[in-house]
Amino acid sequence: MNIEPLTPDDSTVVLVDYAVGFANVLRSHDLGEHINNVVGLARTARSYGAELVVTNGADSRPSGPLYPELAEAIGDIPVIVRTGGEAFNAFLDEGFARAVRDAGRNRLIIGGIATDGCVLQTSLAALRAGYEVYVVADATATTSAQAHETAIQRMVMSGIVPVTWWSLAAEFQLDPKFRDSPIRGRLMAAHQPLMMMSGRTFFAGAAAHRTDEPK
Repeated sequence: MNIEPLTPDDSTVVLVDYAVGFANVLRSHDLGEHINNVVGLARTARSYGAELVVTNGADSRPSGPLYPELAEAIGDIPVIVRTGGEAFNAFLDEGFARAVRDAGRNRLIIGGIATDGCVLQTSLAALRAGYEVYVVADATATTSAQAHETAIQRMVMSGIVPVTWWSLAAEFQLDPKFRDSPIRGRLMAAHQPLMMMSGRTFFAGAAAHRTDEPK
């Protein structure tokens, strides 16, 4: 396993099938938390300048378009529409495979729906194609906790590395060019409110302690 830090310059974040129709059947994660994590992942990729490849089925299919919150977060990034019948392995769609190749990064960080369907098969296909593959476990979901955990275990046993979106943001921040960047703080304020409030409490307490010190 490559233990060198993931960086925006060597990574492509891949978002697979975050369609509104699929959100109706997710039971492995709380839906609000799930959407928060997905948007956090997309904003991490955009904010740090990692390559971003987004794919979904046609809007007219029963699964529907992207989560509106995600569509807003990715802005002008094009959505690669897979129209063929090979739904589970996105690499069987040439438009998707070309986009990943054109990004030119060997490390793929994959999140999507469903863990035991498109994410599993796309991740295994990426591994077979020679990519170094990471799965964003907390921005990926499916119909049950057991199905999610079993699929994650299968991926791990195949050589795919699990990460969380927030740990990815922290790792990107380690890049020397982001040493003094406010990006991680902004992501924390928007998507990690408990951590942000804990930080504010700590600094408020530290300030009060300094004020109470004898002069």
